[in-house]
Amino acid sequence: MTAGGARLPENRRPAPWRAGFARLDREVSMSSNGTKRVHLAYGKTGLDVQVPADAVVIEPKYVKGLPDERGALIEAMRRPIGTPPLRDLVKAGQTVTIVHTDITRATPNERILPPLLAELESAGIKRSDIILLNALGTHRPQTREELEVMLGKEVVANYRCIQHDGNDDASLVKLGRTRFDHDIRVNRHFVEADVRILTGFIEPHFFAGFSGGPKGVLPSIAGAESVLDNHGAEMIGHPKSTWGITDGNPIWEEMLEAARMTKPTFLLNVAMNRDKQITGVFAGDLYEAHKAGCAFVKSCAMVPVAEPFDVVITSNSGYPLDLNLYQTIKGVSAANQVVREGGAIIAVSQCWDGIPEHGCYGKLLRESKSPAELLARVRSPGFSSPDQWQVQVQTMIQARAEVYIRSDGLTDEQITQCLLKPCRKVEDTLAELASKAHGNRLSICVLPEGPITIPYVARG
Repeated sequence: MTAGGARLPENRRPAPWRAGFARLDREVSMSSNGTKRVHLAYGKTGLDVQVPADAVVIEPKYVKGLPDERGALIEAMRRPIGTPPLRDLVKAGQTVTIVHTDITRATPNERILPPLLAELESAGIKRSDIILLNALGTHRPQTREELEVMLGKEVVANYRCIQHDGNDDASLVKLGRTRFDHDIRVNRHFVEADVRILTGFIEPHFFAGFSGGPKGVLPSIAGAESVLDNHGAEMIGHPKSTWGITDGNPIWEEMLEAARMTKPTFLLNVAMNRDKQITGVFAGDLYEAHKAGCAFVKSCAMVPVAEPFDVVITSNSGYPLDLNLYQTIKGVSAANQVVREGGAIIAVSQCWDGIPEHGCYGKLLRESKSPAELLARVRSPGFSSPDQWQVQVQTMIQARAEVYIRSDGLTDEQITQCLLKPCRKVEDTLAELASKAHGNRLSICVLPEGPITIPYVARG
């Protein structure tokens, strides 16, 4: 099976597993008809699908949640990596700005912020001197209800909450130019605070290597033009701008350079398991603490396979990460790491927020006749548009594989307008792909947790 329906090599079999290669962590329900049921992360409830019994299910190494999350957070702030304890870095009368992730991220802000705020207040910082800055990047602002879900009602009611706007010139401060010759402007509330704290969640990222760390500044609280430059076609197209790579990745390296311009006081990042439990806390110096967190996450989340697969079924990690099609490209990108040239990706994502209608992602897709045409447009000299990075990643994947979307939040017409193929039922799409294989057996891989698991083909 290929995008054009060409025949596969004879007797195509599922990719063999060699000693040392990770296998299935989660139990699945086996059926008597040669299939097994796999539960995919989808929205808040999940989605069960039936796949052939020999389909390979790949998940991250399961790490149990910390038995005392609050205690671990406090311990990390008092015994950080590369800096003095947080309480020694602040003093009464100082202003503090804390950057937190927005609704598109799974960061447990409602569990991270209370002990952080308590630690600051125990050191003499007044509530009135603290700003909580929602790191929207180029995303839409949150409603008050969404903020209360993200941060907790008590936090929203008692602290000054500000939402970043990368297009508001008055709220941005120019800090200089990077070695990539890009101007960096960052939110004034962060730059001008006496104490600057970045919080977040570390997971593999499809072009920044890993989330968390310096990503808390660029793109999170940067000017829109700084984000656009960092996510430009040449930067996105670099071979090291991908999952799990930081050193040598121009996107991440510019993020680090920009973050260092702000002289952050303290970093507080966490790692989590599929149950959204905190598995590790990494606090202290921006670079050193993030480096330690990335090493921990890589050991759990990145899984080698022996060969690429004909079909890869992926989720987008469920709520809140599968809120729209834009975010779903991350799950598609995870699957792309192990789908063979000419293969197929089936992504299940609830997309309760639609494509979405805000931003330029959907507009760029609807304006083009094909993925190839759009990719050529994005790569053309002088082209520049918000959200071009997401369509570039999508169309680069589509240059080598078919991409199907299974979503209750999108119509078939919307999916088609976005240059993707609709899938109403995973089992039916698998049957359709099998029929194109002209009797050859398909090798199938399933990523139940989507981009929380990053498989890769081990060479040699």
